[in-house]
Amino acid sequence: MNAQHTAAPTPTAPHTPSHQIRARHTDSTITVYQAYAPELGAPAARTGRFPAAWKRDRMTWIKPSFLWMMYRCGWATKEGQQTVLAVEITREGFDWALRHACLSHYVRGLHPDQAAWKRDLRRSPARVQWDPERDLHLNALPHRSLQLGLAGEASGRYADEWTVSITDVTGLAHEVHALVRDRNLSAATALLPAEHPYPASEDLLSHLRA
Repeated sequence: MNAQHTAAPTPTAPHTPSHQIRARHTDSTITVYQAYAPELGAPAARTGRFPAAWKRDRMTWIKPSFLWMMYRCGWATKEGQQTVLAVEITREGFDWALRHACLSHYVRGLHPDQAAWKRDLRRSPARVQWDPERDLHLNALPHRSLQLGLAGEASGRYADEWTVSITDVTGLAHEVHALVRDRNLSAATALLPAEHPYPASEDLLSHLRA
């Protein structure tokens, strides 16, 4: 198992903002998660690049939160989501996607009207959803976690330019899940990737406040 995915996380503070990007990141990269069928996920992890079968014409959703990914893929048990990938991408690319993203739903006061929001949505190569963060039991928490959908130009850049490494962390998902089932939450917590607030500037998020 790659050591970078076994560090203990910083506990979530009681005053965690309702909409905040929390992720494993370095000065130049951020780690996001996706889940695929083994026939796609395995070669991606082996080569560090998405294979030809990966469809660039479809929207692909990346999640900085490991536990939200576990909620989405059912601890790597759902059909077509049995292989969990940790994809390390450049912060430059991630920030580009945020800058060019549109919220996936209309927000009164943020958008002039629904027609303007729909125009932005059609033009934007990326979109953002804020979904409830999850705990080890995959229950919803009061604060939200970001999902970033990439399409068109953003999807191509993600696969061809931004991706630094791809690691199969399915074993980690199973290991953490087994500890949760055994009610050993302290050991499970110790295995979670360390996710910290991502230093996104105001100009990156001001148009994405839900």
